[in-house]
Amino acid sequence: MLPETQFEEPLTLLRRKIEELERFPPSSAQKVEIGKLREELDRQTTAAFAGLTRWQRTLVARHAERPYTLDYIGQLIGDWAELHGDRHFGDDPAIVCGLGTFRGRSLVVVGHQKGRTTKERVHRNFGQPRPEGYRKALRAMQLAERFRLPVLSLVDTPGAFPGIEGEERGQAEAIARNLIEMAALRTPIVVVVAGEGGSGGALALGLGDRVLMMEHAVYSVISPEGCAAILWKDQERKAEAAEAMKLTAPDLLALGVIDGIIAEPSGGAHADPRAAIDRVGDAIETAFAELARYDLKELLERRYNKFRRMGVVAGT
Repeated sequence: MLPETQFEEPLTLLRRKIEELERFPPSSAQKVEIGKLREELDRQTTAAFAGLTRWQRTLVARHAERPYTLDYIGQLIGDWAELHGDRHFGDDPAIVCGLGTFRGRSLVVVGHQKGRTTKERVHRNFGQPRPEGYRKALRAMQLAERFRLPVLSLVDTPGAFPGIEGEERGQAEAIARNLIEMAALRTPIVVVVAGEGGSGGALALGLGDRVLMMEHAVYSVISPEGCAAILWKDQERKAEAAEAMKLTAPDLLALGVIDGIIAEPSGGAHADPRAAIDRVGDAIETAFAELARYDLKELLERRYNKFRRMGVVAGT
């Protein structure tokens, strides 16, 4: 297994070779060569992803070509109407909120948006929300409660914005308020950790009746770099920190923090975004169907008990 990001380099080279060959006029020789390259790509992808370390999974979760909230909305949500502003300070592009339809079901969607181009990343603040972003999300979720619409939350952020203006406008209070309100929101909530679930910035949209994670997503109270910097004053020990933190989907399923894992296409969600989004759509549909079996009182009781059980030490 190659260290750091190098484990994907051979796969990227193979994909580029296939793309280059596909640009030429089709011929029998070309088809044979492409077939061989695809077989080699499948073999190397299976071998590489079978033994990923927790740090390498973190790198996959951060991959710039993974689907983001607007990609999921574009492929899964119809009649999309985006909402802006928190009615207190302003709008925060790092969080996207709105109403739409999903496979015949009206719902409210909230989610982080990182951006891909440099200009968009700056506009979206690299997916790091400010307080007004969380207040905008809460406003959208309260609309969902008022109109009896389920909520879909898509989590993908390195964390809440740590700048002084965020603290001046009440970052901690905004996150805490979302947790309080989501715990008692009188409508079903399905959460999907689609990429990077970092710290309270992720948790502020992460309290739901069903919490699902993409196979190569990560979810933790802090980044591996931040953990290493605090514990050892050395960010270079990030891989060691990631191993100790147990931040991957299988780890969190075993700990009871999440309810299910959504399998990604071979090579990760970034290798085949459309297929990955379809798989997420199927998981969301199943989750909402399961939640529809409960009346509101039972739904809220189950949500309360679900989070109360977390962190209980065996034998206490």
